[in-house]
Amino acid sequence: MSATSLFIASHQPYAGSLIVSMGMMELLRSRFGRVAFFRPVVESTDDKDIRFMREHFRLDQSSESCYGFLVEEVEEMLSRGALNLLTEELIARFRQLEAEFDFVLLEGLSREHFSKAIEFNFNTYIAKNLRCPYLSVINGKNRSYADLSHDITIECATVEGESLEHFALFINRLDAQTLERFKSSGPSPVPLFAMAEIPELDKPTLAEVQRALGCELLLGDPSGTERIIHQSKIAAMNIEHLLERLCEGDLIITPGDRLDVILATLSAHHSKAFPSLSGILLTGGLRPSESFVTLVSDQTLFNIPVMTTQGDTYQTITAVNALSATMRSADERKIALAMGNFMNSIDRVQIESRLSSALSRITTPAMFEYGLLERARGDKKRIVLPESSDERILRASEILLRRGAVEVILLGDPGEINHKAAVLGLDLSGAQMIKPCKSPLLEGYIERFYELRKAKGLTIDAARDAMAHFTYFATMMVYMGDADGMVSGAIHTTQDTIRPALQIIKTTPDISLVSSLFFICLETQVLVYADCAVNQDPSAEELAQIAIASAKSAASFGIEPRIAMLSYSTGSSGKGDDVEKVRSATQIVREKRPDLLIEGPIQYDAAIDAEVAKTKLPDSPVAGRATVFIFPDLNTGNNTYKAVQRSSGAIAIGPVLQGLRKPVNDLSRGCLVADIVNTVLITAIQAQGE
Repeated sequence: MSATSLFIASHQPYAGSLIVSMGMMELLRSRFGRVAFFRPVVESTDDKDIRFMREHFRLDQSSESCYGFLVEEVEEMLSRGALNLLTEELIARFRQLEAEFDFVLLEGLSREHFSKAIEFNFNTYIAKNLRCPYLSVINGKNRSYADLSHDITIECATVEGESLEHFALFINRLDAQTLERFKSSGPSPVPLFAMAEIPELDKPTLAEVQRALGCELLLGDPSGTERIIHQSKIAAMNIEHLLERLCEGDLIITPGDRLDVILATLSAHHSKAFPSLSGILLTGGLRPSESFVTLVSDQTLFNIPVMTTQGDTYQTITAVNALSATMRSADERKIALAMGNFMNSIDRVQIESRLSSALSRITTPAMFEYGLLERARGDKKRIVLPESSDERILRASEILLRRGAVEVILLGDPGEINHKAAVLGLDLSGAQMIKPCKSPLLEGYIERFYELRKAKGLTIDAARDAMAHFTYFATMMVYMGDADGMVSGAIHTTQDTIRPALQIIKTTPDISLVSSLFFICLETQVLVYADCAVNQDPSAEELAQIAIASAKSAASFGIEPRIAMLSYSTGSSGKGDDVEKVRSATQIVREKRPDLLIEGPIQYDAAIDAEVAKTKLPDSPVAGRATVFIFPDLNTGNNTYKAVQRSSGAIAIGPVLQGLRKPVNDLSRGCLVADIVNTVLITAIQAQGE
């Protein structure tokens, strides 16, 4: 079977169709250039699933193009016998998306949203008329294995009875025991995938409370509103009794004039002796005085959101408890958890074999980034992160762990790391935490580092001092095979990262210098830019080494290397020392690696634009088709990559270090959490090639 569309639906409420749609969209976007999302029927024009899919996946669609009809419109048309007209209109809208996109992913509306007067299964009816393969989702929460097996039999018979191609069947929200039974059960008439119940996905975040109740964030960072609320509690009793009743993830609701409760709750949250709370919600429209706010806002230790609302305490607790959890594009932690659950539940090869065999020839940023994740997951590596004191590192670590991409090693005091994670509302239970000064590895590292550097004048005391620095300890972990790669630089300089690597790991036999590259993800293509971060003014020999290393890196990430040695002139037209350096470097590469496609000196426009190339270098196999761009110096490279990034909206991933025997990568001190995640994934993939 091949497919260019897929219809996902459940007859039951709260089955988790959105999570399955998210997982399938991510798989599809790794395979197809442009994927559309379409819901034939929605409850309102502001559909939550459509909003999420458009924002999270940055879909090139208007919200209006993502749905067909409102439920009330469908029921009105059916009441006057206009089913054929309704069907024709849906087919027309679907065909338009098919013409504009490579694949269309559809999500149906569960049965309870329709009037009981509609006796037929509207989802299977639509899927049949649109000729879409059908993916069923069954809600397994609080259901026995026997009952679910019966549901599966009925579902398969129903889909077959409608002459639909049954693509797959997902059973979601299973308890651990039932999950294991389904995973070990015999063959199913269709591919069957069992997914675990994740209680956290059913709980609202502070951001959802803030939005629903119109709360104002009085204290704390907005990112803290991603915290999950495990339960809400009214704080009306004396402090000593309140403290006895605090539990992990509590939202404390109290009148805004209870300064004693606010201060005690903030202190308890920070204390290692008490649970980590999700937040504080002040009721009655009452706000603490400015002097009190100043007092607690200056205490950076109290890292917990404090919000205010106009409603009284009873109204507020009632409204909070009535909230149902939703998935928002800003909920990075929930998304990572949901996608990790999906990917751990499927057989990707089996799913992809049932999709269309026609692959897109383009590479979008989403394709490239998803490819990084999948390659890292395929052979998990141990990546050590020495900067556990940085909040961004901890947030990135949680995402990586939830996605099941790598094994994370954090350097620092485990008690301090866990406490900071709890204060931030993060779950780092899957990470390995090592305090270097207490590690049984320390003495061996000191001795080995001394042996490596004693010929350079290093003393044993200096070796001991060096191992007190986390970057040196982490680099030695990689050298000794206790970690597969290291990522640093969020709070350290590039030299702090590279120096230990050069002293301990050293460069590969054929390369004498460390260089860097950026993956520049354009709308339909990924390019390699080098060197944009390390070598200020490389010689011709060094430039040649950068080109050879960059070609190897490009190939290892699925980019066919066609190297452009950039200069301010093309071919033999220009003169001058700078041009001669590039010309000489090009010749060195040709002599050392005659198998590589390379052109130089060449101007950027001739390297990237086929029309310009026809005029300037019509017979070149690289001109107009270059994928690896080697800049003559750091000034040119750094400015160019930033200009392209900022003016075109391209995604720049890097810098990625190359030339070392084992993978070590540097972060920008201004890096975002997403940058850290991508850099760790790249490091893991580099380690797979060792």
